[in-house]
Amino acid sequence: MPNASVLEKKQQQVAALSEKISAAVTGVIVDYKGINVADDTALRKELRENGVDYFVVKNTILGRAIEGTSVEDMKSVLEGTTAIALSNEDYTAAARILSKFAEGHDNFKIKSGFLDGKVVDVATIDSLAKLPSKEILLATVCNAFQAPIAAFARAVQAIVDKDGSEE
Repeated sequence: MPNASVLEKKQQQVAALSEKISAAVTGVIVDYKGINVADDTALRKELRENGVDYFVVKNTILGRAIEGTSVEDMKSVLEGTTAIALSNEDYTAAARILSKFAEGHDNFKIKSGFLDGKVVDVATIDSLAKLPSKEILLATVCNAFQAPIAAFARAVQAIVDKDGSEE
């Protein structure tokens, strides 16, 4: 039986992790074994730069943190080495970065994930990874809205130019 201070510390870890998971819009659980320190450091840096919180977690702590939540079904993948990536804003960043990393590292595997509080399979995470980033999507939408306005402005300018040359 663990002493009271160790038990209290673990309960705090479970509570903090549970809070992080409930605040996240998306999360990806990976098996990180077999990667070297340099690759791990580069991966963590890229995730951090994209607003993704990534950390190694004990399976029992993560299992207790998701107990009784809508993502409790992820318990089935909690074996071996486990790390979790959580994003509070960007739906695609964690999936995109981790999927790209997994392609180049045979032992690094995506186990499971969740999206808006619902467990998703690895195929869904792969699909999510193929979506462009939020910034690219917003730029595409802005360009789609801007194109008709710009065409209209050019047409009006052409009419003004034509009328000015007839005088």
